[in-house]
Amino acid sequence: MTVRQYQEADLPAMTQIWNQVVTEGNAFPQRECLTLAEAARFFGSQSFCGVAEADGEIVGLYILHPNNVGRCGHIANASYAVRQKERGKHIGEQLVRHCLTQAGKLGFRILQFNAVVASNLGAIALYERLGFVRLGTVPGGFLNGKNQYEDIILFYHTL
Repeated sequence: MTVRQYQEADLPAMTQIWNQVVTEGNAFPQRECLTLAEAARFFGSQSFCGVAEADGEIVGLYILHPNNVGRCGHIANASYAVRQKERGKHIGEQLVRHCLTQAGKLGFRILQFNAVVASNLGAIALYERLGFVRLGTVPGGFLNGKNQYEDIILFYHTL
């Protein structure tokens, strides 16, 4: 498996994977799926967008962008998505590692996650294993796809 910058030809697979996570309703804050045209604009607007490719197939992706502007513009934010049938194969770990490197290359000093859903135990274990620091918890900060509120956890990693 390799992680690389996305190409236009990757957009249909990326859109499908992104929309799968949105539809599951347990990780991303977005409620609406992206059309292919919306996905092209969305992924194209990121500071960097990487894809995980295995055997010629896109199996995951990440987006990387500033978490804020101006005097806080040195802090990055990212989101990760792995095709459902490919989860558990350490693809997410490779995406996060690539993202950390890429964020540093782009001049970011910190990577911060604003809303890791508390029930996303795999992501939490991965982030902690990779040295992310837990900042705190926002009670009921995420409305999941079952219309239930869950806590969110904030994490950061210096670059």
